[in-house]
Amino acid sequence: MDGYKGVRKLEVKDFMIRDVITVKKETTIRELLKVLAHHRIGGVPVVDAEGKLLGMISDGDVIRFLQPKARTVYDFYITIVVNEQEDFNEKLVHSLDFPVEKIMKRRELYTVRPEDDFENALRILVKHHFKKLPVVNQAGRVVGVISRGDIMRQITDKLLNS
Repeated sequence: MDGYKGVRKLEVKDFMIRDVITVKKETTIRELLKVLAHHRIGGVPVVDAEGKLLGMISDGDVIRFLQPKARTVYDFYITIVVNEQEDFNEKLVHSLDFPVEKIMKRRELYTVRPEDDFENALRILVKHHFKKLPVVNQAGRVVGVISRGDIMRQITDKLLNS
């Protein structure tokens, strides 16, 4: 009850997606790309057999892995389409069978808990330019994810339906 009488403080669980799509560290980049495309998402938590967070992997991580020299989308396009199509195709075919463990983000992983203050999650997303933030329980198991897109949809739905 902060600020407004009778108004409950917003918590992460009010905005998080509970049906979390995850992958294991052994998942290949090929399988990851299929998951991302099928679910129309940009990244997922990487978990162990018990559902504990090991890392995060995004479409951006895959792009940076495949084309580390590219600095912008334009550079990436020019490198692939104009300059090095054959080299890229060879690297792509070879790299698709690598496990996501090779390129997943392990350091500086930020998480929130379902009962955490929603504003804290927003601060983390904004400060670090994250698109997704895993939500973990006391045991470290992924129980949700909160993303900028989901937050915007929730806010829009609440504003338009009030």
